[in-house]
Amino acid sequence: QVQLVESGGGLVQTGGSLRLSCAAYGRTFDTMGWFRQAPGKEREFVAAMRWSEISTNYADSVKGRFTISRDNAKNTVYLQMNSLKPEDTAVYYCAARGSPVGSFKFWGQGTQVTVSS
Repeated sequence: QVQLVESGGGLVQTGGSLRLSCAAYGRTFDTMGWFRQAPGKEREFVAAMRWSEISTNYADSVKGRFTISRDNAKNTVYLQMNSLKPEDTAVYYCAARGSPVGSFKFWGQGTQVTVSS
């Protein structure tokens, strides 16, 4: 059974840091990434990383503050979030796909990140 299990969310003050983790079980993926959804807003892309080429992609809103990384041995992807802002408050979802392009077909359950002002 394929599962993506997230952890690491929580409450932090403006300017603080959090690290999210997403462990994949059941298979490996070409690309893993993070999305987020704030209350009343649509889900939006945050960052993604290809396993094979170590290439990364970020939303403009998080560039320079967030870093996506991976641990191949653990089949886990991380999202280091620094200089957090209240507008980063959202449920963060891990996502994965088996190809370099196309939609993300596998999703985690989500983890809440709240940034207080």
